[in-house]
Amino acid sequence: MDQGFPRSVRLTRPEQYKQVFGDARKLSDAGFTLLVRDNGGDSARLGLAISKKCARRAVDRQRIKRLVRETFRQHRQHLAPVDVVVMCRPTVTGWDNARIRASLERFWARLSTPCANP
Repeated sequence: MDQGFPRSVRLTRPEQYKQVFGDARKLSDAGFTLLVRDNGGDSARLGLAISKKCARRAVDRQRIKRLVRETFRQHRQHLAPVDVVVMCRPTVTGWDNARIRASLERFWARLSTPCANP
């Protein structure tokens, strides 16, 4: 399967984010909150909302975004057709990359097709 990250699997317009923020179920742990909404399409789509409140330095925000995109890209083909917006908490900036990946992979496992209803 293709493991790219094309535009078709991203939330790109404000209306798409509003739909997810308006009508979503919430999954969270110590570092991340995911807002998840069925999209009625054929594949999962990802949106990022990593704010300065979460990670003050731009380098930290970009590292978190890069890791989220990478893990999503690797698990995308197994995910149910949902829109996901990922937000983080300030504690994540102190985490190493392995801990961030592990946290995100637990979320992707919960959203995988066989167990799409958390």
